[in-house]
Amino acid sequence: MSSLRAQYDADVSRVTPRVRPVRPSVTEADLAPLPVAVQRYLRFAGVVGRAHVRTVRARMHGRIRSGPRARWMPFRAIQVDRFDDPARLFYFDASMFGMPIRGYHRYVGPSATMLVKLLGLFPVARAGGPAMTKAETVTLFNDMCLLAPAALLSPMIQWEGGDDRSVSASFTNAGHTIRASLHFDASDALVNFVSDDRLREAADGQPAHLVRWSTPMTDVCDFHGVRLAARGDARWHEPSGEFAYIELTIDDVRYDE
Repeated sequence: MSSLRAQYDADVSRVTPRVRPVRPSVTEADLAPLPVAVQRYLRFAGVVGRAHVRTVRARMHGRIRSGPRARWMPFRAIQVDRFDDPARLFYFDASMFGMPIRGYHRYVGPSATMLVKLLGLFPVARAGGPAMTKAETVTLFNDMCLLAPAALLSPMIQWEGGDDRSVSASFTNAGHTIRASLHFDASDALVNFVSDDRLREAADGQPAHLVRWSTPMTDVCDFHGVRLAARGDARWHEPSGEFAYIELTIDDVRYDE
């Protein structure tokens, strides 16, 4: 059986376009149909005048845990997203008590799966099915917002209202429609993404359940000409209180490579 990293690499080869035709640049006319807050964000990010985005590659590091009382584990991750024929591939290496843990989130076509292995051999977490696919649809939209602002021009997004500092939207893929709100600061940077459509898998003795999910972000950096928040976390907002289960720093972001 091939390793999770080998599966990731094979999937990246399959979903990444072999031919990269010249793509038109994003114009002010492209931004005109968007809510004002989103227009400002795309200008802030610097996407006007740059080519429309088809794929994004990212590297990041940080720490991760399974619950509010669980031990933090350091991790490094790589991912590739495609937006015209949506796919999300996320691979990570972590360490627990000195033992390697490897995980792969795969969202291609109509379904998403997740598999985590101890020592690269023994499964310690596994998920799939419609609930997992809907959860990964939220995560894919989150990637579009945080990693590839030009992808917010996608016709798969329906903007549903807001004001100068926040906006609501729905995103549809693979038969799943999810909703989220985007929040911006006074500089027009995206500082949070919030959704109630992501399932938290069984943890801490609780059954799987829908719970509010957010990704507050800070520390804007320039990634090859695009300005993005580079540091943040992912949070579950349980009735007993919210907690971060991932804290990360984005190391690199590249488009259509």
